[in-house]
Amino acid sequence: MPVAPYGSWKSPITSELIVAGSLRLGEIRLDGQDVYWSEGRATESGRNAIVQRTPSGQTFDRLPIPLNARTRVHEYGGGAYIVADGTIYFSNFADQRLYKQSPSQDAEPITPEADLRYADAILDRSRNRLICVREDHTAGGHEPTNTIAAIPLDGSPQTILVSGSDFYAAPRLSPAGDRLAWICWNHPNMPWDGTQLWVAEVQEDGSLGEAQRIAGSETESIFQPEWSPDGTLYFVSDRSNWWNLYRWQGDEVEAICPKAAEFGQPLWVFGMTNYGFASANQLICTYVEGGIQHLAKLDTTFLELTEIEIPYSSLGGLRVGDGFAAFLGGSVAAPGAVVRLDLATGETVELRRSSSLEIDPGYISVPQAIEFPTAEDKTAFAFFYPPQNKDFQAPDGELPPLLVKSHGGPTAATSASFSPSIQYWTSRGIAILDVNYGGSTGYGREYRERLKGRWGIVDVEDCINGAKYLVDQGLVDGDRLCIDGGSAGGYTTLAALTFHNTFRAGASHYGVSDLEALAKDTHKFESRYLDGLIGKYPEEVAIYTERSPISAVDRLSCPVIFFQGDEDKIVPPNQAEMMVDALKAKGLPVAYVLFEGEQHGFRKAENIRRALDGELYFYSRVFGFDLAEAIEPVAIENL
Repeated sequence: MPVAPYGSWKSPITSELIVAGSLRLGEIRLDGQDVYWSEGRATESGRNAIVQRTPSGQTFDRLPIPLNARTRVHEYGGGAYIVADGTIYFSNFADQRLYKQSPSQDAEPITPEADLRYADAILDRSRNRLICVREDHTAGGHEPTNTIAAIPLDGSPQTILVSGSDFYAAPRLSPAGDRLAWICWNHPNMPWDGTQLWVAEVQEDGSLGEAQRIAGSETESIFQPEWSPDGTLYFVSDRSNWWNLYRWQGDEVEAICPKAAEFGQPLWVFGMTNYGFASANQLICTYVEGGIQHLAKLDTTFLELTEIEIPYSSLGGLRVGDGFAAFLGGSVAAPGAVVRLDLATGETVELRRSSSLEIDPGYISVPQAIEFPTAEDKTAFAFFYPPQNKDFQAPDGELPPLLVKSHGGPTAATSASFSPSIQYWTSRGIAILDVNYGGSTGYGREYRERLKGRWGIVDVEDCINGAKYLVDQGLVDGDRLCIDGGSAGGYTTLAALTFHNTFRAGASHYGVSDLEALAKDTHKFESRYLDGLIGKYPEEVAIYTERSPISAVDRLSCPVIFFQGDEDKIVPPNQAEMMVDALKAKGLPVAYVLFEGEQHGFRKAENIRRALDGELYFYSRVFGFDLAEAIEPVAIENL
């Protein structure tokens, strides 16, 4: 076996190969026995297509170019389309209007040209209308208004059904169409902090009667209300510290599966589903226990939970139909896929894979779930990926560089599902530590709230202590530690590099450097998010300044590369540019790559490639290892 330094191994997992056949799969919908899903296609400038799969196995696109099923409600979107009897109702990204497309006709708009956005729709068949979340931006510079609105399909004027709260989600109509449930919340809460679940009778004229609050509070998070086939309202609540399943019958709320596990998740986007009904007395659900995802069936009569054995370690977007379920499934060694599960036989069939990559297992690093000690005698969690390439070995005595990954959110989590971009690094001889720092989801509300008022402290300490743990175990080179992250993970990265000296280099992908600027500039959904993570603004502005990397750039003493979209409304480009200018002035090695036409996160194939290759090139220059293949250089100032 050839000997080559870590970082210099030649890998078949190239950035070109990753994006060429790579899809962002999501938004699964069922229509009878047909399965639909969205595909974010990097090769089509990130467009979200809608794909239909029939029981006979026929698969075809339903939205021609340039139609793009993507909504900008809350900026993060989700819940962009529904399907009923073969007809698709969807939000088109370019104009944010709702469109209707039947199997025999081209798409036609059903909402007017106005500064309105729509998400999370349901079909109210008996009244020939859609009910959805509507975000009204017609007031110009003022904060948009969120409501639940009825959208008639005959062109009649829209009506507001529910208003008065800052945010709404999950309008859900009972099987008989006589009751509507929804969740809502207000500033400064985020939906994982505290939401309320309401129900109201639907009157003969389509308006709502007096609403009744079923559950939820300022300190209880409600997730995914759903009506069972027999008209019982189910939902997920974290009132026990864990997002568990409950149901409401009359005046009583009943816990139906108490467990130290998470049956819910943070509502970053609309339309998230973790359970569905196979029948009135059987519920199919996903949950996270100990950081690992499971699929199970719950007998709603005897309240017995039975795990369903499947070859997938990560699950999402679960939908349940007549005799089958569909979900996004990922494993540690193969790309994720849209999966159909036969509930009678347990057989799974992959309907579409997220990547056409066929990788020899000899190049795949299998993640190891680890727990490690961190500050204040706490424990944190991560997945460790050692270098793996069947064609190379490192020189005797050499330890690999380590790239620590801090996920975005920060209220989110990473999983052990296969990631081509992680294998890109490990197959070249660079170890990865993917950290679920304090504040991550999947470990209960108490763990999630470790970050309350301590963003930039707890997350940073956990990333640092995870790296030190691996160094102490003799698994990685303590002199070649680096860190990267996107969005909120970019802030953790910059804070770790600025306020500590553990890492020797880093990469910020659309990351936050100025917390006060973020508090001033960001969109409505996150405009008060920092109240809980940092402190009230502007009353506690001193904390914002103290924890902003831009305020302490004099303490930064290592190279950094920045990747940024020029149309990012969530973390505007000036967040990166202020930092880059400061690093240039200080004489530190710094690189800045600005992508035209990109928003928050990179969707275009050429930009995804450039970000991967550019970061690798940057580290090769910083740490002095040769690359096995030619990569387009990145301009590095002060190197």
